[in-house]
Amino acid sequence: MTPIPIIFEDGEALVIDKPAGLPVDRPKRGGPCLEDHFEQLKLGFQRAPSPVHRLDTDTSGCLLLARNPKALKRFAKAFEDRLVTKRYLGIVAGVPDEEEGTIELSLSKISSAGKGWRMIAAKKGKPSVTHWRKLMEHDGKALLEFRPETGRTHQIRIHCEAGLGLPLLGDPVYGTGKGAPRTMLHAAGLTVPREGKSPIEAAAPLPRDFAALGFTDG
Repeated sequence: MTPIPIIFEDGEALVIDKPAGLPVDRPKRGGPCLEDHFEQLKLGFQRAPSPVHRLDTDTSGCLLLARNPKALKRFAKAFEDRLVTKRYLGIVAGVPDEEEGTIELSLSKISSAGKGWRMIAAKKGKPSVTHWRKLMEHDGKALLEFRPETGRTHQIRIHCEAGLGLPLLGDPVYGTGKGAPRTMLHAAGLTVPREGKSPIEAAAPLPRDFAALGFTDG
């Protein structure tokens, strides 16, 4: 089993660079998931760490784990209260006309027998906000930086499709699924404030599959 890179570690928190393709939770049909790596991630503690939030299976990058129940509660509240700063990078299938912008949509979950479930923009949905800016263009595609204010399921993916009109490259649900081996989304940075302590700050390097498409981060 390939060890998972740890990019931040102290007595109450770990931030890992989650590999693309590894689910956080065990899939219904079984198969590998993050839990299989908990023994490695104990790092001398008796207790296995707990994921504070979720990343889609395809999404790589910063994932915060709490090393005890008290920390889990505090970190979960920081996410809930929108105190956590998140930075994502994504490659979209096309180039937006503007250099930057803000996408605000109400999102709702729908389900169908054929397609399974997905998020859609719907007036009755929950509000969601993402700020974005274009970092570079290459070969008819663009690398965008996303800073989501809210944390809705599939938020950046549906915002690219419904808000920008340009789905993420490789996204099989909100795009064509073509052009890349996976949905090209990476959780590049995470900052979690803590009372009486310095914040948790982590940055996950740009994955190889982004670089293979000709993109660099800064």
